[in-house]
Amino acid sequence: MQGRLSKQVTVGGVAIGGGAPVTVQSMLNRPADDMEGSVKQAIALEQAGCEIIRAAVPTLENVPLIAALKQAVSCPIVADIHFDYRIALACVGAGVDKIRINPGNIGDETKVKAVADACKSAGIPIRIGVNSGSTEKHLLAKYGGPTPAALAESALYHASLLEKFDFTDIVISAKSSDVQNTFETYRILSEKCDYPLHLGVTEAGTKQMGIMKSAAGIGGLLLSGIGDTIRISLTDDPVEEVIAARRLLKAIGLRREGATLVSCPTCGRTKIDLIGLAAQVEELLETVDRPIKVAVMGCVVNGPGEAKEADIGIAGGDGCGVIFKKGEILRKLPEDQLLNGLKEELHNLMKD
Repeated sequence: MQGRLSKQVTVGGVAIGGGAPVTVQSMLNRPADDMEGSVKQAIALEQAGCEIIRAAVPTLENVPLIAALKQAVSCPIVADIHFDYRIALACVGAGVDKIRINPGNIGDETKVKAVADACKSAGIPIRIGVNSGSTEKHLLAKYGGPTPAALAESALYHASLLEKFDFTDIVISAKSSDVQNTFETYRILSEKCDYPLHLGVTEAGTKQMGIMKSAAGIGGLLLSGIGDTIRISLTDDPVEEVIAARRLLKAIGLRREGATLVSCPTCGRTKIDLIGLAAQVEELLETVDRPIKVAVMGCVVNGPGEAKEADIGIAGGDGCGVIFKKGEILRKLPEDQLLNGLKEELHNLMKD
């Protein structure tokens, strides 16, 4: 899909923007002083496919966490810092790959300059992160609340504080818990600047609703060609954020790795346990790393035809079903043999 071409920044060897693939981020939720737990969680995130990991560093005493994380995982580490510019400087010294701050809340211009200079010298980008709760009071008064215009102006103001000191290695995020506000904020930013945009719906909620809101907001923006890196924020295990993000990118065609399952919603013609079968096939495909399409359809009447683009598939009958390939029926099997039949055909397909 044709997208907005932003400038490109590099975070520990991972490119963001400028036509680079959209990257998946998440954030540790272990206390910063729980170094062992944080490292363990970072490893789990990397294994799940997280490409950039953010960690809160609330005090100078927590800065050693950066070195511990860098030693444990190969993906870039971002330090999330509020108010104290000295923590940012210390994290740069500890080898962090990116700093996340709001320049306006770390002190006067000399402190902003110190952070900008340190990051520029080390080749470290800065992510400006604003949200509904951090919007400046004068902007809330000007726009009547944390509107998309207010959020966008706040983000661009913070960028200007860094630009003043000739620092432009910037990524911008401007999140709201409201999906429509999030969408409109990023649309405004996409027109007003060429910085890479970090997409997310903040405070999206627990797993089910959080994924729904993120899919609507983040997915809609990406389909509009807006966005360079994403985080799906969930009140859950951060690994679930990574899984959801990767599935979202796959669903909208921005990731091709691994198998894709297509399955019908069932209807009155369905004569087999299609729901249970689809769940088993989905689990089976978790171990398939080739970009193939596998279909699980409810009936022979429509199944092979509707899913004729599938590399391999199942279509149910009355207590039985067929295995088909690119719409062509290969063989008929009893219901209890369909899964094994599919496994055999997948094995043959993977050998091709």
